[in-house]
Amino acid sequence: MSIRVLLVDDQPLLRTGFRYIVDAEDDLEVVGEAEDGEVAITQVRALKPDVVLMDIRMPRMDGVAATAALTADDATTPKVIILTTYDTDEYVVEALRAGASGFLLKDVPAEDLVDAVRVVHRGDAVVAPNVTRRLLDRFARLPVTDQRTSAEVDVLTEREREVLLLMARGLSNAEIAGELVLSETTVKTHVSNVLAKLQLRDRVQAVVFAYQSGLVTTDTPA
Repeated sequence: MSIRVLLVDDQPLLRTGFRYIVDAEDDLEVVGEAEDGEVAITQVRALKPDVVLMDIRMPRMDGVAATAALTADDATTPKVIILTTYDTDEYVVEALRAGASGFLLKDVPAEDLVDAVRVVHRGDAVVAPNVTRRLLDRFARLPVTDQRTSAEVDVLTEREREVLLLMARGLSNAEIAGELVLSETTVKTHVSNVLAKLQLRDRVQAVVFAYQSGLVTTDTPA
């Protein structure tokens, strides 16, 4: 069965380019396109895609609002990957907190784009190590209206907190295993425990939590 992909971008040329890349893969299939968030919601209901590639800046309804609407219903929620130009998008974190499973730069190599679709379809999340720290550091300085309490962080064991800190640096499970001298299976267990205890959907939300809670700050060693 092919992974069904919906493309959402207000620029037809970009949609055409992404369609060419996705449809070139045997296990991926573009089932539709949308030029803004409102059309995307309608298309998701009609086409039931597995993964949505979502532009963040669009007329009428942007990617943040559309992501929040699409992820509100767990029964029919597709995985959402946010597409960003990075330097100009000042609300990517809000989209991740709204339920997106990751973010990619619009100039991402083709192989990374299709790999990301497969990753989120499996239930994992895309946290690009080369941009995660710089991007989230920008937003760590902003006021937070739903700051997590220290009690919520305290539910984690010392090892789980270490794993969360490394996740916030954008490290993969394999890299965390090497850093802490653990098996990758053990790391996966710790990651699962962190998500369950903090009631988070995936590791993207865990990264955002680490910054929003103050557990990770701009002064935290990389």
